[in-house]
Amino acid sequence: MIQVGECFVGEGVDAAHLNTVLGDRDGPVGAAWVTSLATPTAGFARFVVVARPGVAVQPLTLFVNKAQIVDDGGLHARLTWGPAQAGVAAGVGDALAEGIVDPAAVAGLLVVAAVWVDPAAADAEAVFANNRVATRGALAAGAAGRPDVAEVLDAVAAGVWNPFFSPAR
Repeated sequence: MIQVGECFVGEGVDAAHLNTVLGDRDGPVGAAWVTSLATPTAGFARFVVVARPGVAVQPLTLFVNKAQIVDDGGLHARLTWGPAQAGVAAGVGDALAEGIVDPAAVAGLLVVAAVWVDPAAADAEAVFANNRVATRGALAAGAAGRPDVAEVLDAVAAGVWNPFFSPAR
C-alpha cells in the first residue's frame, strides 16, 4: 500500500507545502525511508519527527527538507527543525487521532514528509500552524486518492498556476 498526498497551506514566506508518502515498512516506502535516512547530503539532513525529544511520532515519520539549510544556526534552520518539525508531528498526530491513518496499522507503516520551509520564513507560529494543517491535509488527500483525474482536468482547463507563477493568458 502506498498513499501519496500533497497540500499547500498559508500565504507568503510562512506558507507550508507538504508532500507525504505513507506506506508499508516492508515495501518500497520502507526501503526509500531507510535509504533516505542513511544518506544525508550537505544542507539536507533527514531526521525522524518527534512529538518531543525521545517520543517519535507514529507512524514513524521521516522529515525531508525541500529547501537547503545553508546556515545551521540561522533562522531558516531553526524554523525547519523547530516549528516545521513540530507542525509535521502535530499533523501526523491529528491524522492518526481522526482515523485518516489507521491506528491499528501504525506498527507496519512509515511516512515520508517532504517539507518546504521558505528560506525567508520569519514567523514561527505561522510556520508551525501551516505545517500542521498541510501535513494532515496531505495525509488526508493520500488516503482519499485525491485529486482524481476529473479534478486535475478541471484545474488545467481553468488555468494552471501556483503561488510562485501564474502564466499570462
